Formats: sequence, C-alpha cells, structure tokens
Amino acid sequence: MLNFDWLLGVSMESAKLIFLILFVVIGILVLLIPNDRVFEGVEKEDRRWWNNLKLWSLTILAVLFMTYYAF
Repeated sequence: MLNFDWLLGVSMESAKLIFLILFVVIGILVLLIPNDRVFEGVEKEDRRWWNNLKLWSLTILAVLFMTYYAF
C-alpha cells in the first residue's frame, strides 16, 4: 500500500497550482525542441501542419491543463 501521509500538509489549491505550473513548464520545453527534430523522417516537401508533433503535444497539454483547471 502506498503511504501518502506526507502530503497531508499540502492544500488542494497549492497541489493544483503545482500541476498547472508543471504543464506550462512541459509546454515551454516542447517549444524548445528544434523543428528539424520534430519532422525527423519526413521529407521537406511532404511536411504538413498535421505532422508537427509540437502542435499535437501542445494540444494534449492544453486539454490536460483545462481539465485540471476546471476540477
């Protein structure tokens, strides 16, 4: 059984804020990835916006952020 008694002193608001800040930090790290690395394996003339993994990961992070923000 997992023991999370050490988290009793953390309020729900501060835990929520920590997770929201982590999502923002992850989003910034995603934006720092070079585009050549994102489109690795896709030829230059075949690159489309839907092949951009940055957009997909930022969309998923935004959905998670809004879910955590709402609840």
